[in-house]
Amino acid sequence: MTDFRLKIILSALLALVFSLIFILLAFILPVDKKEVKIINHHKGKLEQISDSLKN
Repeated sequence: MTDFRLKIILSALLALVFSLIFILLAFILPVDKKEVKIINHHKGKLEQISDSLKN
């Protein structure tokens, strides 16, 4: 009976340790979302006028 309780306690502690490790990793690891900046190169006068009216 003591072996069964020991297995239960050890498995609970192991689950707790692994969950804490993953929670800490989630907070420690950086979440950098690099935004892609789109640069519009105007080809003609009409595109420049339409973009200036939008902004």
